[in-house]
Amino acid sequence: MLGAHTDITSLKRTEEELRQKAEELEEANRKLAETIRGLLPICASCKKIRDEEGVWNSVEAYIRDHSEADFTHGLCPDCTRRLYPGLDEDIL
Repeated sequence: MLGAHTDITSLKRTEEELRQKAEELEEANRKLAETIRGLLPICASCKKIRDEEGVWNSVEAYIRDHSEADFTHGLCPDCTRRLYPGLDEDIL
């Protein structure tokens, strides 16, 4: 009779470490989702948002850093009229 023996102790340890890391990532994602859905400290004047470290960021930067969203910029008709009052209304 011929047999072989393979020690899988390190494999089991690695599997457990991966499971723990996956749980940590799931918890971090849950906390992030709560932050995005929850209340955000925002300046009533400039609209910057205070992050978890106490740093004030633009709304765009905060959302970009905490989600997969990215921004493009334009002007709504109200702001266009306010900023460029002499502009022809037909092109708005």
